[in-house]
Amino acid sequence: MALLRKIDTARKVGRSYTGFEKLVKADSTFPRPIKFGDTRQAPVYFDETEVDAWIESRKAAREKVAA
Repeated sequence: MALLRKIDTARKVGRSYTGFEKLVKADSTFPRPIKFGDTRQAPVYFDETEVDAWIESRKAAREKVAA
């Protein structure tokens, strides 16, 4: 399991930092973040395999709509 920083995850899904934050709040299917610490400033990471699976599910949904 590889962990991606928030900004790296945003780049992976092709969003700006702000756009990525909106995506995480709006899309309940997007993987939940992993936070290391209890403070607001604690680093946040995402599991790369979960993000990859989310991307693949979006591709599959796209293919179903196109068919």
